[in-house]
Amino acid sequence: MRLSHTFAIVVALTVAGSVLAADWPHWRGPDHDGLAPDTGINKDWNNNPPEVLWQTPMHDGGYAGPSVADGRVFIIDHEGAEDVVRAIDLQTGEDLWKTRYPDLAKANYGYSRSTPVYDNGRLYAVSFLGKVTCLDAADGQIIWQVDMPGQLGGRIPTWGYAMSALIDGDRVVVVPGAANGCVAVLDKNTGELIWQGGSDDIAGYATPVKATIQGIEQYVVFTGKSLIGTRASDGELLWRVGWETPYDVNACTPIVSGDHVFVTSNYNRGCAVIAVEEGGARILGESQSMAAHFNTPVYYAGYLYGPSNPNLVCLDPRNLNVMWQQRGFERGGVVGVDGTIIAMSGNAGDVVMVEATPAGYNELGRIKPLGGQSWTAPIVADGKLIIRNKETLACLDLM
Repeated sequence: MRLSHTFAIVVALTVAGSVLAADWPHWRGPDHDGLAPDTGINKDWNNNPPEVLWQTPMHDGGYAGPSVADGRVFIIDHEGAEDVVRAIDLQTGEDLWKTRYPDLAKANYGYSRSTPVYDNGRLYAVSFLGKVTCLDAADGQIIWQVDMPGQLGGRIPTWGYAMSALIDGDRVVVVPGAANGCVAVLDKNTGELIWQGGSDDIAGYATPVKATIQGIEQYVVFTGKSLIGTRASDGELLWRVGWETPYDVNACTPIVSGDHVFVTSNYNRGCAVIAVEEGGARILGESQSMAAHFNTPVYYAGYLYGPSNPNLVCLDPRNLNVMWQQRGFERGGVVGVDGTIIAMSGNAGDVVMVEATPAGYNELGRIKPLGGQSWTAPIVADGKLIIRNKETLACLDLM
C-alpha cells in the first residue's frame, strides 16, 4: 500500500543552543503531541546521568499520569476507597495539598489512569468510576463534580474510565460512552451539560482530540468500537470507521495530520491511516507494523516513534513500513524532546534516550532510577523529566 503525502512532515524550528522550557499542563503536553519544546538538554547519559532531584511515594499501585503547571506537579493517587488528587512542589517534591473523594474501593490494575488537566487556575480530573472533578489548582477545593454514569448515562468500560479530559475554550470534552451519546461537552466553569452526541458506542480508553478536518472543527474520538468525528459545535456525528479489538481496548490517542488520522491498538489489531473525506471516512492503509497497547506514539519530523510490545518502533506513516525496531520496551511510554525519544522499558523500568531518526536505532544513554513496571508515559516540563513506576513518582534534571 502507498500512503505518500497523507501525513504532513512536522519540522521543529529552534534556535541553536537555546533552551526552551514549558509546562506540561495536560495529557500529551503543551501542544497535545507528546513533544516537549525544551532544547539544550543533557544527552551524555553514559558519563553524566541525570540527577534524581526528588522522589515521592505513590499509593495507587497503578498508572495515573502527571501534569505540570505553575511550579506544581499534579497527579491522581489513591488511598483506601478514595482518589487523592495531589499538588506537589516541582522543586522539592513536597505535597502542597491533597484532595480526596470516594471512588473505587478495590484495585483493578490500579485506580485512576488519567492525567489531571490544568487550565487557567483550575484542575480537571477523571476517576476510574467516571467522576469528572473540577478543582481550584491553588488549594484543591472542589468546585464541581459530574458523575458520568449517574448523570450522563455513561457505561463504565471493563477497566474503568482512563481518558483524560480535553479542554476546548470554555468547554470540557469527555467520553461517557452512553447509548444516547458517546461524547459529552460540559461547561468548564459550572459542569453543566452543553451537548451530548456522537455515536452510541461504548467508551474506549483514549483521550479525545480537537482537530479541523475538511474545514470542520471536530472532536476525534477513539471509542470502544470505532474511530469517530463529532462536530464540535453541536455533537453531530460526521463520520465513523469501525475499529474493533478483543476486549474493546482502544486506548492510544488518535494522531491527526491534515485530513488523515493514525490509530493503533494491540491484541493483534495493528495500526491504520484513516482518510477523512467529504461525506465520510475510510481506512487508507492497515498494517501489523505497530500494535501499541495503550501508550501513544509521538509523531516527529515525519515519522512515528512508539511501543509495539515488545519493541520500540520507528514507523513511516506514509506506507506503514517499519524503519527500525528494538526489543526490550514492552508496554512502556515515550516522550519526544530536543531531537530525541525518551522511552520507558515497561517491565524493567529502564529509561532510555534514543536519537529520533529513521536511519536506525541509536541509543544515547540508559538509566534505571526506579526500576519495576513502568507503564506510565514519561513527561518533560521546565527542563525536568518526570517518571513513575507503581510505587514511586520521581523528578530528574535533564539540563
